[in-house]
Amino acid sequence: QVQLVESGGGSVQAGGSLRLSCAASEYTASMGWFRQAPGKEREGVAAIASDGSTSYAASVKGRFTISKDNAKNTLYLQMDSLKPDDTAMYYCAADNYGGRRVDLVPDYHYRGQGTQVTVSL
Repeated sequence: QVQLVESGGGSVQAGGSLRLSCAASEYTASMGWFRQAPGKEREGVAAIASDGSTSYAASVKGRFTISKDNAKNTLYLQMDSLKPDDTAMYYCAADNYGGRRVDLVPDYHYRGQGTQVTVSL
């Protein structure tokens, strides 16, 4: 059972930045981030495959960057130019399928408990 622990959420003003981290108990081939705002569907935000290639949702492309430190089994999400619409609970997710389809991230086999991100005007 892979365990994932997120950190780094918080409150920030629009235009600001946050960096989320996710510590994994072991290596998994695919990792990613998804988010869910109250009353909305889960949305895949970013994904990274076993070869290090990445993919992003259109809503965050150019503003968010996903990266992974394989030596530490730690996943990151650098979020810049944050907008109020980015407000949500952010979850780290992992799976062993190896790809990077961002739309699949919410259905990955393993997920963390989530960390809240709140962006105000």
